[in-house]
Amino acid sequence: MLRWDRLTEEGVDVATSIVNTKRSQSESLLVPEASSSSSSSPSSSSSSSSTQPAPGAAELQERCLRLLDIVEKMTAIVAKMERLAASQEALRELEEFRSGSAGGAAPLFHSWSAKQFEDTSQLLLSAFTEELKLKQVIVQELAHTASFDLSMVYLSCWLHQPNIPPQSRLTLEALLLETGHRTL
Repeated sequence: MLRWDRLTEEGVDVATSIVNTKRSQSESLLVPEASSSSSSSPSSSSSSSSTQPAPGAAELQERCLRLLDIVEKMTAIVAKMERLAASQEALRELEEFRSGSAGGAAPLFHSWSAKQFEDTSQLLLSAFTEELKLKQVIVQELAHTASFDLSMVYLSCWLHQPNIPPQSRLTLEALLLETGHRTL
């Protein structure tokens, strides 16, 4: 969760710089066109603009690659969560097997059943998977968005993570307490 939060913060910074770069590019493209059309002929300005790359294009590309790298790291976190959820399912099956053959074997955890662990793991996994899908869409669309308002919506979605419920942090803490990874 801490790694996810750190990557989210890094992503907000990078995405904000992408939006700011795009905005400054659009403003700089509007200003030179007005001044160059009044001082030079249309044929000379069109030939120079077709051979010249947009100002800051390399910088924008580098920031987009950084944002893509952040999303790839988030993908690795979700993949790890998938493996942990599969392990929880296996633990539930083990507990069912042990309690069926021994007739009430000692529980694997303090007070939760393995089924509760599996359900909690699946809940967290589905929330983070949906959030990852949203972030992947944002990465694909952010640099290509012409509307500043839509860019701000993308930034807001990245920052506020609408697919991760507010109680997920509390749920994760309860899971860690139950396994003994956190103490009271």
